[in-house]
Amino acid sequence: MKKFLLVLGIVLVLILGGLTYYMKVHTKKASPLERTTLEEGDLKIAVLYCRPYKKGRVIFGGLEPYGEVWRTGANEATIFETTKDLIFGEQILKSGKYSLWTIPGEQTWTIIFNSETGQWGVDFNGLANRDPAKDALTFDVPSVLQNKEFEQFTISIEKLGEEMELILMWDKTLVSAPFTIK
Repeated sequence: MKKFLLVLGIVLVLILGGLTYYMKVHTKKASPLERTTLEEGDLKIAVLYCRPYKKGRVIFGGLEPYGEVWRTGANEATIFETTKDLIFGEQILKSGKYSLWTIPGEQTWTIIFNSETGQWGVDFNGLANRDPAKDALTFDVPSVLQNKEFEQFTISIEKLGEEMELILMWDKTLVSAPFTIK
């Protein structure tokens, strides 16, 4: 009996491991993994995220409802990492690794940096898999509706003189969060 339970346990672990691997590989085909970086001297900023496609869907206010927390990409929660302290508005984001979340709105978005990383972006109920108690920094930025349409979700980091911007683009929405080095 002990041998049977041991074999059954091993088989279950292999099945669950295989299913997890299959799901990670399969979901990345529809929303490929992307890494965007900015490096200047000893400053290194990296964003690791999955890039879903629009595919004719209504994105904000549809697929991603207004007023609800979004994992800011697909699959795993988006990761934002910096080697230096950054200033967003008047708030300081300490150097380190964070998950990046947003709350889309029609005219304003909330940007959230959370100290928990490595989690899948949604829980079993389809809700954001974020613990608000671990939010390190939260602030609002305006969103811009434009004529150009971005088929695939894109995050970029741009440097404009001393100021930099974290830019989110998808569908016809563009969101820019300016920041500087502390």
